[in-house]
Amino acid sequence: MVFDLDGTVVAFNLDYRSARAEVIGYLAAQGFPRSLFSLNESVFEMLKKVEVSMRNSGKSEEDFLRLREAVLAILEKYETESANSTSLVPGVLETLKALKDMKLRLALFTVNGEKSASYILDAFHLRHFFDAVVTRDSVLRVKPNPLHLQAVLKALRVKPEEAVVVGDSVWDMKSARELGVFAVGALSGVSSPEELTRAGANCLISSPIDLITLIERMNNEPSVKKETS
Repeated sequence: MVFDLDGTVVAFNLDYRSARAEVIGYLAAQGFPRSLFSLNESVFEMLKKVEVSMRNSGKSEEDFLRLREAVLAILEKYETESANSTSLVPGVLETLKALKDMKLRLALFTVNGEKSASYILDAFHLRHFFDAVVTRDSVLRVKPNPLHLQAVLKALRVKPEEAVVVGDSVWDMKSARELGVFAVGALSGVSSPEELTRAGANCLISSPIDLITLIERMNNEPSVKKETS
């Protein structure tokens, strides 16, 4: 079972609009037009545009990677602030314990950097629950690019049809749908039920506790996965 982090395991409290605004300011100072970017798009979507623009203007891959590192350093500052003030989603601790008692292999995949993810895992004593943790620092492309989830499944040594993804964002749902992984939309984060469903959620949960019943049903009735797909 693969979990997202912010909004799924811990409360989503990242000041993403301020982070995006600062990144846009930085990119503008590097010569990119402000009109190329929007506060409604993620930092990673901005970086995609930057990569294309730099490639088209003859810049090297090394040039892009240096700029990417500077942009992610800005994002990491906000992630660190968020990690220092977040809290566990109600019911998540009991759920993780129950799932481990079922002998399930658990993993995290998050667009957060290693620093903030590690802080959260250690601060809430969660690390021992997870058999794999794949942050943005571990992959070339983050979700919704399927490479991110593929890396997690490889680390868990499971096939897509054997896995379940739990997340609060459309990115999580799209990642799962791309690989044919059963997707559970968590209503504890940033996306609405309609957004999660359109992005590929097979079912929705209002609390992590709901996962226990869902997995028990899947174990006892293999047809449940097909019925909700």
